Amino acid sequence: SEAKPPKEESPKGISPVKAKKTPSPGDAERRKLRPGSGGEKPPEEPPFTYQLKAVPLKFVKEMKDIVLKEAESVGSSAIFEVLISPSTAITSWMKDGSNIRESPKHKFIADGKDRKLHIIDVQLSDAGEYTCVLRLGNKEKTSTAKLIVEGIP
Repeated sequence: SEAKPPKEESPKGISPVKAKKTPSPGDAERRKLRPGSGGEKPPEEPPFTYQLKAVPLKFVKEMKDIVLKEAESVGSSAIFEVLISPSTAITSWMKDGSNIRESPKHKFIADGKDRKLHIIDVQLSDAGEYTCVLRLGNKEKTSTAKLIVEGIP
């Protein structure tokens, strides 16, 4: 039992100057080291305090997969739709991880909180994973869905 006390003093030994000045830095140091204390942020708090400052960035309605049969789908269009909050957030669209630019093939429709990606004249090559990226300040959220074009056997 006499070998135990030196172990307990080792944290103090790391910063003897701090420990002498006032007990609080040493206490904080010890608190950080204790596992299971939950760190500085209790899981319940940040979302709550954050809401007071700003509208949380979110998808009110996420994208849904679109399944088309090749025979019916070629030449028709597919529309991915999301509802976002707040409406001031910026949306951009990606396919298989790369950005989509607006073109005669891809139309972006933004109407308040309603955001749509309109894929015109769907071909087999349009099948893939589409992602809507929502940005507001330094926050970012994504919603992903697939466009599945089923070939006719």
